[in-house]
Amino acid sequence: MKYKVGIVLSGGGARGIAHLGIMKALEEFGIKISVISGTSAGAIAGAFYAKGFSIEEIITIIKSEKFFKLSNILIEKQGIFSMRGFGNIYQKYFPSNSFSDLQIPLFVSATDILKGETVCFSSGDLSKSLMASGCIPIVFQPINYNGTFYVDGGILDNFPIEPLLNQCETIIGISVNSIKKEVKEIHMRNILDRTIHLALNNSVRNKVSNCDLFIEPPNMSQFGIFDLKKADEIFDYGYKYGLSIESKIKELL
Repeated sequence: MKYKVGIVLSGGGARGIAHLGIMKALEEFGIKISVISGTSAGAIAGAFYAKGFSIEEIITIIKSEKFFKLSNILIEKQGIFSMRGFGNIYQKYFPSNSFSDLQIPLFVSATDILKGETVCFSSGDLSKSLMASGCIPIVFQPINYNGTFYVDGGILDNFPIEPLLNQCETIIGISVNSIKKEVKEIHMRNILDRTIHLALNNSVRNKVSNCDLFIEPPNMSQFGIFDLKKADEIFDYGYKYGLSIESKIKELL
């Protein structure tokens, strides 16, 4: 096998911060990640981690940069948001803008909206790859890259395990889109979020068996995809859940 421990990180918007909490627990239990495959929020968290930033540094960056503040979400003439501001953030923290500069190999998945297929990036323009992977349809303009247009990787595949299959001794999968099913009513403002949540969660089920350990904190639907104001709460929720499955994690050692 090429890698010892591979990790798959799902999309999920702000819920992706839970990835960092779980990864903090993995670190404390002695798990060293050799390769990362992620989409959308998982790709973003994975990129910062692969660059060598500590978990604490990544949380600080997320909070200080405020990814969804108006200066980062630029309104175009047709009224759709642009992700150029996100590109500025990535250029700041990844100045070489290259996958080859990362300390841990990284695979970033996005959806080619023209061809209707998932594309996996592991070389080339890192910033464009991350923007493509996290480009929420309708909210943001599709990303024009390599002669085609991309939107959020989670649309077709919210759990991109394929790049790691037959490449790793151990595969750990993390999904942050578990759904609280005991819901008696839902407000209009929450329908879009829950609809996206259901769609993202559905693409994961048939891949779980390929993981040596699958981690999915319960009731993640309590957090919205834009709930960055709850960054600390989401991180703590993921971290505490990671600590709670200590025995399962240590079985991998």
